[in-house]
Amino acid sequence: MKNKYSNPGDFIGLKVGGVPEHFNYPWRLAIEEGLFREEGLSLHWSDMSGGTGQMIKGLQTGSIDLAVVLTEGITRAILQGLDASILRVFVQSPLHWGIHVPFHSQIQETRQLKDRTFAISREASGSHLMAYVLGHKQGWKTDQMKFNVVGDIYGGLWALENNEAQAFLWEKYTTQPYTEQKKCRRIDDIITPWPSFVIVARNDVIQNHMDELQVMCDIVSKKAELVKLDPRTPEIISWRYNLDLVQVKKWLNQTEWSKNEIDLISSHQEVVSYLLNLGLLTANEAQEWKQKLFI
Repeated sequence: MKNKYSNPGDFIGLKVGGVPEHFNYPWRLAIEEGLFREEGLSLHWSDMSGGTGQMIKGLQTGSIDLAVVLTEGITRAILQGLDASILRVFVQSPLHWGIHVPFHSQIQETRQLKDRTFAISREASGSHLMAYVLGHKQGWKTDQMKFNVVGDIYGGLWALENNEAQAFLWEKYTTQPYTEQKKCRRIDDIITPWPSFVIVARNDVIQNHMDELQVMCDIVSKKAELVKLDPRTPEIISWRYNLDLVQVKKWLNQTEWSKNEIDLISSHQEVVSYLLNLGLLTANEAQEWKQKLFI
């Protein structure tokens, strides 16, 4: 059957950024299957290995129109002036961050990381903000924490191996192959007390294409639901992302993509409170946060 959108001019082009990790498999699959094009949407996916910080920069410069991004990082960026809004929660389950140290380090417990240097991908990235969350939980003076900006996961591993950092926080299933290769050692986990990923768009894109964005969100939400139910999913993700099959099955059991539009205000209350308590937002920046964050 001929697609009703037969000419290039019929399509709305949107540039989407996200980490090249298993969480975004539903996006990649929906693009490959042409599900967006069936609705007149031409999506270009950009892998952003630098994580939240790189995506914030991309939204600022206009190199991407949308991002599938960590909740805490984008919340802070918007409240500090980023001209974007949250459309929908993408992954409603929390993120399991691994706390990693150099493989041959003498460090065995999280408390030993006090006054050590943390590798972070970028300022205001998830690895940066979650290091603050960890410090707060440990009772450290977070304004005295030390960081080394390393760009991405590979920079973080390099920093650990070369003693330019003594700790590095990253999603633990992504780093599992590197722990097995003895490039780092995971000593503990820390779990975000909020939904892990949201879909965000620049406000000018929202103003011009709100209906199309809602269609896009519905498509990827339905695809994620099918991915979760498909018994082939663990093996496919294991192969595509070079992850151990047993680990993928554990991750998939813990992961819940958002099936429906959930209450964004209740899901973000904890995020804003945490950022305020950590001193990562001022009271002035957090004023009217409900109006600032959402469309």
